[in-house]
Amino acid sequence: MSGISSIEFESVFDKWYIPIRNFLYYKTGDIQAAEDLTQDVFLKIWEKRESIKPDTAKQLLYTIANNLFINRLDHQKVALKFADNYKPEFNTERPDFMLELKEFDSKLQAALSMLDDKKRTVFLMNRIEKFTYNQIAENLGISVKAVEKRMEKALRFLKEKIEVNI
Repeated sequence: MSGISSIEFESVFDKWYIPIRNFLYYKTGDIQAAEDLTQDVFLKIWEKRESIKPDTAKQLLYTIANNLFINRLDHQKVALKFADNYKPEFNTERPDFMLELKEFDSKLQAALSMLDDKKRTVFLMNRIEKFTYNQIAENLGISVKAVEKRMEKALRFLKEKIEVNI
């Protein structure tokens, strides 16, 4: 037999949804994040169902769940590092500086959260981690041209959303 059928998938889903969600809840401490990640786990299983053997489904579910959790954690670390490393070049002696800084930071965080994962990842790897386009391409398994395109779109989007030059 090659892969699991729709009926077998439904059985796997019914049997393992709650345990996988609980596993992710224990790791994240956030029930909504656990629900979202669990849905992503089963989406990946559905997409790969034709190449999955029913007897390996449990192990694969936990492996995918753990990998998605790690990816989410890595993304959060990058976002936090970006926030920590942000060094404004404004005149800090102006009384309204802190208000402007908070407003800019809010706009930046909102704009970053609106970027799709691919563009946000490239942007943060370049601007926070200081990776070159070649390093980003190698790490993500894409071409340098794809990195350039994603960065261009990310910068255009952020500039439009924040209404200042980045």
